[in-house]
Amino acid sequence: MIVGLLMVQPGCKTHVEDTGAVEKVQVAVMVTEGFHDAEAYMPLGYLTNRGAEVTVIGPLAGIVKAYNSDFEIVIEKAVTEVSVDDFDALVLPGGKAPAALREDAAVVDFARRFFESGKVTAAICHGPQLLITAGVMTGKKSSGTGSIREELEAVGATYLDEELVIDGNLITSRVPSDLNAFSGAIGKALSLN
Repeated sequence: MIVGLLMVQPGCKTHVEDTGAVEKVQVAVMVTEGFHDAEAYMPLGYLTNRGAEVTVIGPLAGIVKAYNSDFEIVIEKAVTEVSVDDFDALVLPGGKAPAALREDAAVVDFARRFFESGKVTAAICHGPQLLITAGVMTGKKSSGTGSIREELEAVGATYLDEELVIDGNLITSRVPSDLNAFSGAIGKALSLN
């Protein structure tokens, strides 16, 4: 949708100033080496196909490989090159990447500030591990892969073995078979569905 501004001044011709298109919803997908291929690519594709602009972020810009296939993904921007204000949602895929991401102080700080901003924060499988390290899961209801249940409960989160759990701005799911519900919930939260 193009928005125009009509300006009429005495003695001048009418001038229409183009103010540009409506801004797209901005989504960050945070990964590093060892991400789960489907858990990164399916939400990325789903949201892109519904009009969002998706930026892949991580500790450093460059190419990283999935742990479960030969798929690679390009990290377009390092977390230190972006701001919480740049995005409307943050997606945290699982795999082995969350364990590596939680070791990077800048990544943990970004995740904490993003979650605390109240914006949509979505994590699947091992993705909630980064939010545990960020210190934002206490008192939250969360899904995730069963192997992180004890870790979630140890920080005061309530683990639910469900396809989709939404608690305020937090959206969580368990495993790749939950990706349809997970991606759809992110799209709905961003009014993209």
